[in-house]
Amino acid sequence: MTPRQKNLALAAMTGLSISVALAGCATDTSTSAEAGTAPSSTADAPSTAASTPSSTPSTGSDSAGAGSSTYADGTYEATGGYTSPNGQEEVDVSVTLEGDVITAVTVTPEATNPNSVNYQTQFADGIAAVVVGKDIDEIEVSRVAGSSLTSGGFNKAIETIKSEAAA
Repeated sequence: MTPRQKNLALAAMTGLSISVALAGCATDTSTSAEAGTAPSSTADAPSTAASTPSSTPSTGSDSAGAGSSTYADGTYEATGGYTSPNGQEEVDVSVTLEGDVITAVTVTPEATNPNSVNYQTQFADGIAAVVVGKDIDEIEVSRVAGSSLTSGGFNKAIETIKSEAAA
């Protein structure tokens, strides 16, 4: 092999390595890993926490018109679980709804592993820019700020909140 061929082979292998590394950030949690290790083969565990409105949902008409909302206005909280390479993790989610639109969101990291805490913190810092101002039925978060697994827990919490807020 000539030096030129060796350099081309090295460049090709480097590109392939980068592609594989980026695949770790894929939205499919069955092929992604936050810590750069092999993903867990266990299925995602369902969320175990129930959502509870932290304020009394309004019963009057909303800004979108009377009777047009699917969900009662108010602030709701739920916990969503997901499986990371480090084991089972959870994330707490608080959402304020007004006329089925998310007007505020807070994500509180509940991870026990330092790697997962880092990813959940990045997710929490970026989620408002993704979901605030959108109809709750139109959101399905796949990756925020480099965190792809935390979104699974977030989406489970949102489903719980939707069930609790159903008008």
